[in-house]
Amino acid sequence: MHQSSVVIDSKLPWVGTTIFTVMSKLAADCGAINLSQGFPDFQAEPALFDATWRAMREGKNQYPPMAGVAELRAAIAAKVAALYGAHYDVDTEITVTAGATQALFTAIAAFVRSGDEVIVFEPVYDSYVPAIETVGGKAVYATLRFPDYRPDWEQLRSLLSPRTRMIIINSPHNPTGSLLEAEDLAQLAELTRGTDIVLLSDEVYEHIVFDGALHQSVAAHPELAARGLVVSSFGKTYHITGWKVGYVLAPAALMTEFRKVHQFNVFTVNTPCQLGIAEYMRDASRHLGLAAFYESRREFFRRQLSGSRFEWLTCRGTYFQLARYHAISDLPDREFAQWLTREAGVAVIPVSVFYRDGRDDHVVRFCFAKQEATLAAAGEKLRRL
Repeated sequence: MHQSSVVIDSKLPWVGTTIFTVMSKLAADCGAINLSQGFPDFQAEPALFDATWRAMREGKNQYPPMAGVAELRAAIAAKVAALYGAHYDVDTEITVTAGATQALFTAIAAFVRSGDEVIVFEPVYDSYVPAIETVGGKAVYATLRFPDYRPDWEQLRSLLSPRTRMIIINSPHNPTGSLLEAEDLAQLAELTRGTDIVLLSDEVYEHIVFDGALHQSVAAHPELAARGLVVSSFGKTYHITGWKVGYVLAPAALMTEFRKVHQFNVFTVNTPCQLGIAEYMRDASRHLGLAAFYESRREFFRRQLSGSRFEWLTCRGTYFQLARYHAISDLPDREFAQWLTREAGVAVIPVSVFYRDGRDDHVVRFCFAKQEATLAAAGEKLRRL
């Protein structure tokens, strides 16, 4: 062990290890079923691996273009046009990224200057605020109202200032599973009209929307698309979170700035995975069938806990289910999550970690992107509580 003589004035003194890492490690240490971190415990289809392996064998293993291989950008453009009626230029308005987290960080770094304000909605996904503060920006917090986690647009209006540089939205929303409606986007357009505010829209769960609802993409709203960067993720869509491949859509003027940072942030993304995904996504049923696939998992998981003392909150999208546990325990949610992992053998995420002040509604987040056998085993443990 080497002792450093460097005095470090941390840029992020309040940041520790993410709750996802903490709970996954605790689950592993305790031999608990891990319903905390948001990743599937099942494989993607062999066709995706075959397409990627074919690209490797054919020698396509060197640097791709900085913006991503042409085949994948073309496939993304075709998907977005078919789903949202939005036409993004393959060369100037689509960039492949090393996952959505890199895309979000790069977008923030490209547009937020020291002293700029960025509005986020609490409960807020944990990567946004550290990225804002790393580049010298200031996070300003709007609130999604408990228990349905709806935005209050009048509150947002009151938070706008001449220093507001960016607004970050996330729908379908992690961690709550709530959705923005068409009326929400209309309100957002009205509030930002005539400003130079950039909109960063995290839509990584765009294909996981339930009960017949439609995903309202910023890409499909021309006024917002003109000021928007839209982020999505192949990891969430094709069950390959460890591949870390995502993409960004933006008007050419915004994308030019995004790429100025992207080229020195990661430069580009591994070639064979891009080519494999490009081939695999030609069959649109592979992303169009995702909502029904995960809706059946949601219903299966809920059936496992039928008769338990957990109280479900509404889950309209994503593969996360929130539940109140007030009938089981009066512990704060962080302590309850640790108790549940150690004593009941099921790991979850406490929702208070997504609030700057640790607001605690006694709610935890379950991930149901798991095999039915995993969910059934978890249900057996949770029904005993």
